[in-house]
Amino acid sequence: MQYKESFSIELKRELNHDFKKEIIAFANSDGGEIFVGVDKDGTPTGVNDTESVMEAIGNMIRDGIRPDLTAYTSIECIENNVIRVEVLRGTKRPYHLTDKGLKPTGVFIRHGVSSVPATEEVIRQLIRESDGTYFDKSRCVNQELTFEYTQKYFDNANLKFEDNNKRTLGIIDADGYYTNSALLFSDQCEHSIKCAIYEGTGKTEFKARKEFTGSILKQMDEAFEYINVYNKQNSSFENLKRVDHHDYPLYALREALLNAIVHRDYDYSGSILVNIYDNRIEFVSIGGLVKGITVKDIMNGISQPRNSVIANVFYRLELIESYGTGIQRILESYSKCSVQPTFTPSPASFVVMLPNTKYNSDSEMTDEEKVLSLFEEKNEISRKDIETVLSCTKSAAIGIINKLISEDRIIKNGAARAVRYKLK
Repeated sequence: MQYKESFSIELKRELNHDFKKEIIAFANSDGGEIFVGVDKDGTPTGVNDTESVMEAIGNMIRDGIRPDLTAYTSIECIENNVIRVEVLRGTKRPYHLTDKGLKPTGVFIRHGVSSVPATEEVIRQLIRESDGTYFDKSRCVNQELTFEYTQKYFDNANLKFEDNNKRTLGIIDADGYYTNSALLFSDQCEHSIKCAIYEGTGKTEFKARKEFTGSILKQMDEAFEYINVYNKQNSSFENLKRVDHHDYPLYALREALLNAIVHRDYDYSGSILVNIYDNRIEFVSIGGLVKGITVKDIMNGISQPRNSVIANVFYRLELIESYGTGIQRILESYSKCSVQPTFTPSPASFVVMLPNTKYNSDSEMTDEEKVLSLFEEKNEISRKDIETVLSCTKSAAIGIINKLISEDRIIKNGAARAVRYKLK
Protein backbone atom coordinates (compact mmCIF):
# COMPACT_ATOMS: atom_id res chain seq x y z
CA MET A 1 0.00 0.00 0.00
CA GLN A 2 1.34 3.44 -0.92
CA TYR A 3 0.63 6.36 1.42
CA LYS A 4 0.46 10.08 0.71
CA GLU A 5 -0.05 13.01 3.09
CA SER A 6 -3.10 15.22 2.62
CA PHE A 7 -5.52 17.36 4.60
CA SER A 8 -6.92 14.17 6.19
CA ILE A 9 -3.80 11.94 6.26
CA GLU A 10 -0.64 12.38 8.34
CA LEU A 11 2.42 10.10 8.07
CA LYS A 12 4.82 9.41 10.94
CA ARG A 13 7.96 7.27 10.74
CA GLU A 14 7.85 6.89 14.52
CA LEU A 15 5.94 8.06 17.55
CA ASN A 16 7.12 11.48 18.77
CA HIS A 17 6.10 14.36 21.04
CA ASP A 18 4.08 16.07 18.29
CA PHE A 19 1.78 13.09 17.88
CA LYS A 20 -0.84 14.52 20.25
CA LYS A 21 -0.93 17.74 18.23
CA GLU A 22 -1.83 15.78 15.10
CA ILE A 23 -4.68 14.01 16.86
CA ILE A 24 -5.99 17.30 18.26
CA ALA A 25 -5.79 19.00 14.85
CA PHE A 26 -7.87 16.27 13.21
CA ALA A 27 -10.44 16.25 16.03
CA ASN A 28 -10.78 20.03 15.77
CA SER A 29 -11.10 19.92 11.98
CA ASP A 30 -12.86 17.29 9.89
CA GLY A 31 -11.18 14.18 11.22
CA GLY A 32 -8.45 12.11 9.55
CA GLU A 33 -5.97 9.25 9.77
CA ILE A 34 -2.45 9.04 11.16
CA PHE A 35 -0.17 6.23 10.03
CA VAL A 36 2.80 5.41 12.26
CA GLY A 37 5.64 3.49 10.66
CA VAL A 38 5.52 5.26 7.29
CA ASP A 39 8.17 7.57 5.80
CA LYS A 40 7.20 11.01 4.48
CA ASP A 41 7.63 9.69 0.94
CA GLY A 42 4.91 7.13 1.65
CA THR A 43 7.15 4.07 2.08
CA PRO A 44 6.01 1.74 4.89
CA THR A 45 8.79 1.01 7.41
CA GLY A 46 6.70 -0.44 10.24
CA VAL A 47 7.37 -0.23 13.97
CA ASN A 48 9.36 -2.68 16.06
CA ASP A 49 6.94 -3.24 18.95
CA THR A 50 3.38 -2.68 17.79
CA GLU A 51 1.77 -3.40 21.17
CA SER A 52 3.88 -0.88 23.10
CA VAL A 53 3.37 1.78 20.42
CA MET A 54 -0.40 1.25 20.41
CA GLU A 55 -0.42 1.41 24.23
CA ALA A 56 1.62 4.63 24.19
CA ILE A 57 -0.80 6.20 21.71
CA GLY A 58 -3.76 5.21 23.88
CA ASN A 59 -2.10 6.77 26.95
CA MET A 60 -1.44 9.98 25.01
CA ILE A 61 -5.10 10.24 24.03
CA ARG A 62 -6.40 9.50 27.54
CA ASP A 63 -3.93 11.55 29.58
CA GLY A 64 -2.63 14.23 27.25
CA ILE A 65 -5.77 15.53 25.53
CA ARG A 66 -8.91 17.20 26.87
CA PRO A 67 -11.90 16.87 26.66
CA ASP A 68 -11.98 13.08 26.54
CA LEU A 69 -11.37 11.97 22.95
CA THR A 70 -11.24 8.19 23.39
CA ALA A 71 -14.72 7.67 21.90
CA TYR A 72 -13.67 9.49 18.73
CA THR A 73 -10.43 7.58 18.08
CA SER A 74 -9.50 4.05 17.10
CA ILE A 75 -6.07 2.35 17.04
CA GLU A 76 -5.17 -0.74 15.01
CA CYS A 77 -2.20 -2.54 13.51
CA ILE A 78 -2.43 -3.07 9.75
CA GLU A 79 -0.06 -4.66 7.17
CA ASN A 80 3.72 -4.16 7.43
CA ASN A 81 3.45 -3.41 11.17
CA VAL A 82 2.00 0.03 10.41
CA ILE A 83 -0.20 1.52 13.14
CA ARG A 84 -3.34 3.24 11.89
CA VAL A 85 -5.00 5.85 14.15
CA GLU A 86 -8.38 7.09 12.99
CA VAL A 87 -9.60 10.38 14.48
CA LEU A 88 -13.19 11.55 14.05
CA ARG A 89 -14.34 15.16 14.20
CA GLY A 90 -15.11 15.75 17.90
CA THR A 91 -18.32 17.20 19.27
CA LYS A 92 -16.72 19.09 22.17
CA ARG A 93 -14.23 21.18 20.25
CA PRO A 94 -11.79 22.73 20.78
CA TYR A 95 -9.68 19.80 22.00
CA HIS A 96 -6.36 20.76 23.50
CA LEU A 97 -3.20 19.56 25.23
CA THR A 98 -4.01 18.88 28.88
CA ASP A 99 -0.98 20.79 30.16
CA LYS A 100 -1.49 23.83 27.91
CA GLY A 101 -5.22 24.51 28.10
CA LEU A 102 -7.38 26.55 25.72
CA LYS A 103 -4.52 28.60 24.34
CA PRO A 104 -2.87 28.76 20.90
CA THR A 105 -0.02 26.70 22.39
CA GLY A 106 -2.48 23.94 23.28
CA VAL A 107 -5.09 24.00 20.48
CA PHE A 108 -4.32 22.88 16.93
CA ILE A 109 -6.22 22.69 13.65
CA ARG A 110 -5.50 21.19 10.26
CA HIS A 111 -4.19 23.58 7.59
CA GLY A 112 -3.30 21.89 4.31
CA VAL A 113 -1.03 18.95 5.15
CA SER A 114 0.11 20.50 8.45
CA SER A 115 -1.20 20.83 11.99
CA VAL A 116 -0.89 24.44 13.17
CA PRO A 117 -1.72 26.35 16.37
CA ALA A 118 -5.21 27.89 16.39
CA THR A 119 -5.54 31.61 16.95
CA GLU A 120 -7.62 32.89 19.86
CA GLU A 121 -10.37 33.93 17.45
CA VAL A 122 -10.47 30.43 15.96
CA ILE A 123 -10.62 28.97 19.47
CA ARG A 124 -13.58 31.20 20.30
CA GLN A 125 -15.28 30.21 17.07
CA LEU A 126 -14.81 26.50 17.83
CA ILE A 127 -16.31 27.05 21.27
CA ARG A 128 -19.31 28.86 19.80
CA GLU A 129 -19.88 26.08 17.28
CA SER A 130 -19.57 23.39 19.93
CA ASP A 131 -21.29 24.97 22.94
CA GLY A 132 -24.02 26.89 21.14
CA THR A 133 -24.81 30.60 21.06
CA TYR A 134 -25.22 31.22 24.80
CA PHE A 135 -22.24 33.27 25.90
CA ASP A 136 -22.61 32.66 29.63
CA LYS A 137 -22.69 28.84 29.30
CA SER A 138 -19.82 28.50 26.80
CA ARG A 139 -16.32 27.46 27.81
CA CYS A 140 -14.02 30.34 28.63
CA VAL A 141 -10.75 30.65 26.73
CA ASN A 142 -9.02 31.76 29.95
CA GLN A 143 -9.00 28.87 32.40
CA GLU A 144 -6.63 30.55 34.90
CA LEU A 145 -9.21 32.54 36.87
CA THR A 146 -9.33 33.77 40.46
CA PHE A 147 -12.42 34.74 42.44
CA GLU A 148 -11.24 36.78 45.42
CA TYR A 149 -14.03 39.38 45.33
CA THR A 150 -16.80 36.91 44.47
CA GLN A 151 -15.60 34.53 47.19
CA LYS A 152 -15.95 37.32 49.78
CA TYR A 153 -19.42 38.12 48.43
CA PHE A 154 -20.54 34.52 48.87
CA ASP A 155 -18.93 34.35 52.32
CA ASN A 156 -20.81 37.48 53.44
CA ALA A 157 -24.04 35.92 52.16
CA ASN A 158 -23.26 32.69 54.08
CA LEU A 159 -23.18 30.75 50.80
CA LYS A 160 -20.57 28.20 49.74
CA PHE A 161 -18.48 28.80 46.65
CA GLU A 162 -16.63 25.51 46.25
CA ASP A 163 -16.15 23.65 42.95
CA ASN A 164 -19.34 21.62 43.38
CA ASN A 165 -21.30 24.84 43.99
CA LYS A 166 -19.71 26.41 40.91
CA ARG A 167 -20.88 23.42 38.87
CA THR A 168 -24.41 23.77 40.21
CA LEU A 169 -24.41 27.47 39.36
CA GLY A 170 -23.02 26.92 35.85
CA ILE A 171 -19.68 28.61 36.55
CA ILE A 172 -17.98 25.27 35.89
CA ASP A 173 -19.43 23.06 33.14
CA ALA A 174 -19.95 19.30 33.08
CA ASP A 175 -16.45 18.73 31.68
CA GLY A 176 -14.78 20.76 34.44
CA TYR A 177 -14.11 23.91 32.43
CA TYR A 178 -14.74 27.45 33.60
CA THR A 179 -17.55 29.00 31.57
CA ASN A 180 -17.73 32.59 30.36
CA SER A 181 -19.92 33.27 33.39
CA ALA A 182 -16.91 32.34 35.50
CA LEU A 183 -14.89 34.96 33.62
CA LEU A 184 -17.50 37.62 34.44
CA PHE A 185 -17.43 36.80 38.16
CA SER A 186 -13.64 36.44 38.21
CA ASP A 187 -11.05 39.07 39.07
CA GLN A 188 -9.91 38.83 35.43
CA CYS A 189 -13.25 39.97 33.94
CA GLU A 190 -12.60 41.65 30.57
CA HIS A 191 -15.73 43.83 30.55
CA SER A 192 -16.26 47.08 32.44
CA ILE A 193 -18.68 49.84 33.43
CA LYS A 194 -17.87 53.41 32.41
CA CYS A 195 -19.46 56.43 34.12
CA ALA A 196 -19.36 59.91 32.62
CA ILE A 197 -20.44 63.13 34.34
CA TYR A 198 -21.63 66.08 32.22
CA GLU A 199 -22.30 69.73 33.02
CA GLY A 200 -25.88 70.67 32.25
CA THR A 201 -28.21 68.52 30.17
CA GLY A 202 -26.03 67.81 27.12
CA LYS A 203 -22.65 66.33 26.26
CA THR A 204 -20.98 69.65 25.44
CA GLU A 205 -19.30 70.17 28.81
CA PHE A 206 -17.59 67.09 30.24
CA LYS A 207 -16.77 67.10 33.97
CA ALA A 208 -15.42 63.69 34.99
CA ARG A 209 -15.37 60.00 34.18
CA LYS A 210 -14.44 56.75 35.85
CA GLU A 211 -14.14 53.12 34.70
CA PHE A 212 -14.88 50.15 36.95
CA THR A 213 -13.21 46.79 36.35
CA GLY A 214 -12.83 43.39 38.00
CA SER A 215 -15.62 40.99 38.92
CA ILE A 216 -19.05 42.22 37.84
CA LEU A 217 -19.98 42.15 41.54
CA LYS A 218 -17.12 44.55 42.29
CA GLN A 219 -18.11 46.75 39.35
CA MET A 220 -21.71 46.80 40.60
CA ASP A 221 -20.75 47.88 44.13
CA GLU A 222 -18.26 50.54 43.09
CA ALA A 223 -20.37 51.96 40.27
CA PHE A 224 -23.46 52.27 42.48
CA GLU A 225 -21.43 54.05 45.18
CA TYR A 226 -20.02 56.44 42.56
CA ILE A 227 -23.41 57.16 40.97
CA ASN A 228 -25.03 57.75 44.34
CA VAL A 229 -22.52 60.52 45.12
CA TYR A 230 -24.37 62.56 42.47
CA ASN A 231 -27.77 61.68 43.92
CA LYS A 232 -28.35 64.83 45.98
CA GLN A 233 -30.36 64.56 49.17
CA ASN A 234 -33.09 66.94 50.34
CA SER A 235 -34.85 66.86 53.68
CA SER A 236 -38.25 67.68 55.14
CA PHE A 237 -39.83 67.12 58.54
CA GLU A 238 -42.85 65.16 59.66
CA ASN A 239 -43.44 66.41 63.21
CA LEU A 240 -39.99 66.04 64.76
CA LYS A 241 -38.88 63.34 62.34
CA ARG A 242 -36.54 64.26 59.52
CA VAL A 243 -37.35 62.64 56.18
CA ASP A 244 -34.70 62.47 53.44
CA HIS A 245 -35.55 62.64 49.73
CA HIS A 246 -33.11 61.97 46.90
CA ASP A 247 -33.04 63.38 43.38
CA TYR A 248 -33.37 59.80 42.16
CA PRO A 249 -35.20 56.99 44.01
CA LEU A 250 -32.48 54.70 45.33
CA TYR A 251 -34.42 51.63 44.28
CA ALA A 252 -34.63 52.88 40.69
CA LEU A 253 -30.87 53.53 40.53
CA ARG A 254 -30.14 50.07 41.91
CA GLU A 255 -32.54 48.27 39.58
CA ALA A 256 -31.36 50.15 36.49
CA LEU A 257 -27.74 49.25 37.23
CA LEU A 258 -28.58 45.60 37.96
CA ASN A 259 -30.65 45.41 34.78
CA ALA A 260 -27.72 46.65 32.71
CA ILE A 261 -25.32 44.13 34.27
CA VAL A 262 -27.54 41.05 34.24
CA HIS A 263 -29.16 41.48 30.82
CA ARG A 264 -26.45 43.01 28.61
CA ASP A 265 -25.02 41.05 25.67
CA TYR A 266 -21.52 40.02 26.71
CA ASP A 267 -20.69 38.81 23.20
CA TYR A 268 -19.95 42.51 22.62
CA SER A 269 -16.69 43.81 24.10
CA GLY A 270 -18.02 47.34 24.75
CA SER A 271 -18.63 48.68 28.25
CA ILE A 272 -21.89 49.43 30.01
CA LEU A 273 -22.27 53.22 29.95
CA VAL A 274 -23.73 55.38 32.71
CA ASN A 275 -24.16 59.03 31.67
CA ILE A 276 -25.03 61.49 34.43
CA TYR A 277 -26.56 64.86 33.52
CA ASP A 278 -28.17 67.55 35.65
CA ASN A 279 -31.66 66.41 34.71
CA ARG A 280 -31.25 62.65 34.18
CA ILE A 281 -29.11 59.52 34.39
CA GLU A 282 -28.88 57.18 31.40
CA PHE A 283 -27.93 53.51 31.71
CA VAL A 284 -26.83 52.19 28.31
CA SER A 285 -26.68 48.40 28.20
CA ILE A 286 -24.95 46.73 25.24
CA GLY A 287 -27.24 44.53 23.16
CA GLY A 288 -30.92 45.08 22.40
CA LEU A 289 -33.84 43.13 23.83
CA VAL A 290 -33.82 39.35 23.57
CA LYS A 291 -35.36 38.30 20.26
CA GLY A 292 -39.14 38.12 20.47
CA ILE A 293 -39.44 40.36 23.57
CA THR A 294 -40.82 43.90 23.33
CA VAL A 295 -40.84 46.87 25.72
CA LYS A 296 -44.54 46.21 26.31
CA ASP A 297 -43.69 42.66 27.34
CA ILE A 298 -41.13 43.73 29.93
CA MET A 299 -43.54 46.38 31.24
CA ASN A 300 -45.95 43.50 31.86
CA GLY A 301 -43.30 41.56 33.77
CA ILE A 302 -42.39 39.07 31.03
CA SER A 303 -38.73 38.10 31.22
CA GLN A 304 -36.43 36.02 29.05
CA PRO A 305 -32.94 36.27 30.60
CA ARG A 306 -30.16 36.49 28.03
CA ASN A 307 -27.70 35.36 30.70
CA SER A 308 -29.52 32.77 32.80
CA VAL A 309 -26.39 31.75 34.73
CA ILE A 310 -25.68 35.35 35.77
CA ALA A 311 -29.33 35.95 36.65
CA ASN A 312 -29.37 32.80 38.80
CA VAL A 313 -26.21 33.81 40.70
CA PHE A 314 -27.63 37.28 41.38
CA TYR A 315 -30.85 35.64 42.54
CA ARG A 316 -28.95 33.33 44.92
CA LEU A 317 -27.10 36.34 46.32
CA GLU A 318 -30.50 38.08 46.78
CA LEU A 319 -29.44 40.95 44.54
CA ILE A 320 -32.56 40.43 42.45
CA GLU A 321 -35.82 39.18 43.94
CA SER A 322 -37.28 37.46 40.92
CA TYR A 323 -37.01 37.57 37.14
CA GLY A 324 -38.90 40.22 35.20
CA THR A 325 -39.74 42.63 38.06
CA GLY A 326 -36.91 45.18 37.74
CA ILE A 327 -38.62 47.48 35.22
CA GLN A 328 -41.89 47.36 37.15
CA ARG A 329 -40.11 48.29 40.37
CA ILE A 330 -38.42 51.24 38.69
CA LEU A 331 -41.83 52.48 37.58
CA GLU A 332 -43.28 51.94 41.07
CA SER A 333 -40.49 54.01 42.65
CA TYR A 334 -41.53 56.92 40.38
CA SER A 335 -45.28 56.40 40.83
CA LYS A 336 -45.78 59.62 42.84
CA CYS A 337 -43.43 61.74 40.74
CA SER A 338 -44.38 64.20 38.00
CA VAL A 339 -41.57 62.88 35.78
CA GLN A 340 -41.26 59.28 34.61
CA PRO A 341 -38.48 56.93 33.43
CA THR A 342 -38.22 55.90 29.79
CA PHE A 343 -37.00 52.64 28.24
CA THR A 344 -35.56 52.79 24.74
CA PRO A 345 -34.50 49.64 22.86
CA SER A 346 -32.44 49.53 19.67
CA PRO A 347 -30.82 46.65 17.78
CA ALA A 348 -27.54 46.92 19.71
CA SER A 349 -28.43 48.67 22.97
CA PHE A 350 -31.07 49.22 25.62
CA VAL A 351 -31.29 52.59 27.39
CA VAL A 352 -32.97 53.21 30.73
CA MET A 353 -33.39 56.93 31.44
CA LEU A 354 -34.12 57.99 35.02
CA PRO A 355 -35.23 61.63 35.35
CA ASN A 356 -34.07 63.83 38.21
CA THR A 357 -37.21 64.35 40.31
CA LYS A 358 -35.87 67.65 41.69
CA TYR A 359 -34.52 69.13 38.47
CA ASN A 360 -35.54 72.78 37.90
CA SER A 361 -36.83 73.04 41.47
CA ASP A 362 -34.71 76.14 41.96
CA SER A 363 -34.74 77.79 38.55
CA GLU A 364 -38.07 77.15 36.85
CA MET A 365 -40.58 76.30 39.56
CA THR A 366 -42.46 78.89 41.56
CA ASP A 367 -42.59 78.66 45.35
CA GLU A 368 -46.14 77.34 45.11
CA GLU A 369 -45.02 74.61 42.65
CA LYS A 370 -42.18 73.64 44.97
CA VAL A 371 -44.68 73.22 47.80
CA LEU A 372 -47.02 71.16 45.64
CA SER A 373 -44.10 68.95 44.58
CA LEU A 374 -43.80 67.82 48.20
CA PHE A 375 -47.01 65.86 47.74
CA GLU A 376 -45.22 63.60 45.25
CA GLU A 377 -43.53 61.93 48.22
CA LYS A 378 -46.06 62.23 51.05
CA ASN A 379 -49.80 62.60 51.49
CA GLU A 380 -49.62 65.38 54.10
CA ILE A 381 -47.17 68.19 54.75
CA SER A 382 -46.59 70.63 57.58
CA ARG A 383 -45.64 74.29 57.68
CA LYS A 384 -42.16 73.20 58.79
CA ASP A 385 -41.82 71.13 55.58
CA ILE A 386 -42.51 74.27 53.55
CA GLU A 387 -40.03 76.34 55.54
CA THR A 388 -37.38 73.68 54.96
CA VAL A 389 -37.85 73.22 51.21
CA LEU A 390 -38.08 76.98 50.55
CA SER A 391 -35.57 78.06 53.22
CA CYS A 392 -38.08 80.73 54.23
CA THR A 393 -39.51 82.29 57.41
CA LYS A 394 -42.67 81.20 59.21
CA SER A 395 -44.65 84.19 57.95
CA ALA A 396 -43.58 83.55 54.32
CA ALA A 397 -44.65 79.90 54.61
CA ILE A 398 -48.04 80.94 56.03
CA GLY A 399 -48.50 83.38 53.14
CA ILE A 400 -47.93 80.62 50.55
CA ILE A 401 -50.24 78.24 52.44
CA ASN A 402 -53.03 80.83 52.52
CA LYS A 403 -52.61 81.48 48.80
CA LEU A 404 -52.83 77.77 47.93
CA ILE A 405 -55.90 77.39 50.16
CA SER A 406 -57.58 80.41 48.55
CA GLU A 407 -56.86 78.90 45.11
CA ASP A 408 -58.58 75.73 46.30
CA ARG A 409 -55.45 73.64 45.67
CA ILE A 410 -54.84 72.38 49.22
CA ILE A 411 -56.96 71.88 52.33
CA LYS A 412 -56.17 72.22 56.02
CA ASN A 413 -56.62 69.39 58.54
CA GLY A 414 -56.25 69.49 62.29
CA ALA A 415 -55.54 72.38 64.63
CA ALA A 416 -52.63 74.05 66.44
CA ARG A 417 -49.44 71.97 66.25
CA ALA A 418 -51.28 69.07 64.61
CA VAL A 419 -52.19 71.12 61.50
CA ARG A 420 -51.40 69.34 58.26
CA TYR A 421 -52.13 70.20 54.63
CA LYS A 422 -53.34 67.88 51.89
CA LEU A 423 -54.01 68.17 48.20
CA LYS A 424 -57.64 68.88 47.45
